[in-house]
Amino acid sequence: MSKSIKWKLNLKSTPNKVFQFITTDEGRKLFWAENTIEEEGQIHFEFINGVKEVAKIMEFVPNKKMSLRYFESNVTFFLEKNKSQGTDLTLLNTKVNEEEYIEIYAGWISVLFALKGAIDFGVDLRNHNPNKTWNQLYIEN
Repeated sequence: MSKSIKWKLNLKSTPNKVFQFITTDEGRKLFWAENTIEEEGQIHFEFINGVKEVAKIMEFVPNKKMSLRYFESNVTFFLEKNKSQGTDLTLLNTKVNEEEYIEIYAGWISVLFALKGAIDFGVDLRNHNPNKTWNQLYIEN
């Protein structure tokens, strides 16, 4: 059986800037993965703990939405301009394996706070230490 995760994040940055962080190799390196390479409709992720993932881009609507097939689940980022000219981001992760639900649920909080730190404050909240990763219960990876 699978479950869904939904998180919202209020950002000071514009939807265009947020979309650039989510959809470019340079942006993703600032908050999500140690390295990404996008080619032929796929994103090759490399994480600090050695995990690698190839995510297929399922939908791409500039400055509004991006969907991926990511770790055997579906992830969609929805962006909406808010009244203060910033962005309300909604993350929806569906078809999440029930056995991994709690870890993935918490993991998205780590990723989204790293995004907020990077985009709104220019700070990388991750430790970039391969000996202090999610596997060792460090949240800032």
